[in-house]
Amino acid sequence: MTTYSRTTEFEGATFVRASFKGATVRFSDVSRVTMRGVDVDGLDIDSHDLMFGTLIVNGVDVVPLVEAELNRQFPGRELQKAQTPEGLRDGWVAVQAAWATTVANTPPGLVDAHVEDEWSLAQTLRHLVLATDAWLRGAILRTPQPFHELGQIFTGAEAMGFDMSIFRVGPPTYDEILAVRAERQQMVTDFLATATTELLAEERDNPWGGGDWHPTVGDCVRVILEEEWAHLRYVRRDLALLRASDGGRPPGAPIDSPASDTSA
Repeated sequence: MTTYSRTTEFEGATFVRASFKGATVRFSDVSRVTMRGVDVDGLDIDSHDLMFGTLIVNGVDVVPLVEAELNRQFPGRELQKAQTPEGLRDGWVAVQAAWATTVANTPPGLVDAHVEDEWSLAQTLRHLVLATDAWLRGAILRTPQPFHELGQIFTGAEAMGFDMSIFRVGPPTYDEILAVRAERQQMVTDFLATATTELLAEERDNPWGGGDWHPTVGDCVRVILEEEWAHLRYVRRDLALLRASDGGRPPGAPIDSPASDTSA
C-alpha cells in the first residue's frame, strides 16, 4: 500500500468517484475538506482538537453532540474547561479517580500490549508524566529543565529539534513508571491545593515555544486536564480492542485496528 508522507500535493484537489476504502490518515491536515454524496459507513475519526472547531455532517455541527456524549461517558470531563480554582481541583480529582480505576483494572499482560501505531498503557502513563512536566514544572513553575528521563515524548519531536538526550533509551519497568507518575500526580494536587484566582490569571510562556500564545496559569492547568482525559479515552478504547482480540496479545505485541490519532 502506498504511503504519502509530508506532502501538500493534495491541497485543493478534487476527487470524483475515487475509493479511499480502508485508507489511513494520521497526523494530517484535513481542515475544510468538503465531501458530498459520499459513503461514510464505518468512517472512524479521532481528533484531539475537535472541541476547538466544527465538524459539519448533513448540515449539522456535531461537535457539541460529541462533547456532550463524551462528558456523559466520562463524568467530570466537563470540568477540564473550569475557570475557578475550585472547578479545576474538582476536575483533577475526577480524572485521577477515573485513571486509578483503569490502571487497577488492567491485567499485567495488557500493560505493554498495544494497538498498532498506538501507545500501550505504560507508554501513555509516561506521556502524561511528560505533559505534567511541560505544563506544570516547565510553564507554571518555570523549572529550567523540567523533564523526567522516563517521559514519553510526542511523535515528531526529534525532527522538531527537541533534545532527545534527556530521555532514557531503554524502556523502564512498569513499577518505575507508576512511581514517577504518582509523584507527578501529587505535584498537581499540591499545586491546585493552594492555587488562587489571581495566580491562575498570571501569564506564562508556551513550554513548547513558537507562536505568540502566552497561556495563563489556568490555561496550563486546563491543558493538563485535556491531556489526562484525552489519553484516558485512547487507553480505554485500545484496551477494549485488546480484550476483544483472540485471547489478547503478548506484552508489546500490536493488533490491527481502525485508524485513529492519539495526538501524541
